[in-house]
Amino acid sequence: MVESIPLAVATQLIEAAETKADEIDNPMVIAVANSEGNLIAQHRMDGAWLASVNISKNKAYTSAALDMPTHALAEASAPGNSLYGLDTRDEGRMVVFGGGYPLEADGEVVGAIGVSGGEVSQDQEVAEAGVDKWNQLVEDGAVEVRHD
Repeated sequence: MVESIPLAVATQLIEAAETKADEIDNPMVIAVANSEGNLIAQHRMDGAWLASVNISKNKAYTSAALDMPTHALAEASAPGNSLYGLDTRDEGRMVVFGGGYPLEADGEVVGAIGVSGGEVSQDQEVAEAGVDKWNQLVEDGAVEVRHD
């Protein structure tokens, strides 16, 4: 099991996400957090919105804290549904729209990536580039996975 995502790996995920953001011509803020949602690394691309700094960090936090992508919370947190008001809990850190994804190794959530700066679909696309890089690194054995 991965104890924590090393900074060098977090940087690679951010670089992969930034490449995708450049491809779609939309500056983003990308955050990578550990399994507890604590920030490991964050990068604000030139021209990215200031508000996206906290939003991206909170998307990573939400994904790590709840072990799921943030877009999976949208319907359940709508008015009248079981998680309505979730986005007002946990000191306002919960994000209930897309752009946050958990990072898994051996079926366990070991961290998360959060992206903000565009439309939700763009945030998701850029975050997914980071997730794809993570999965590639895990598959290639470039991330040490401890088996207990």
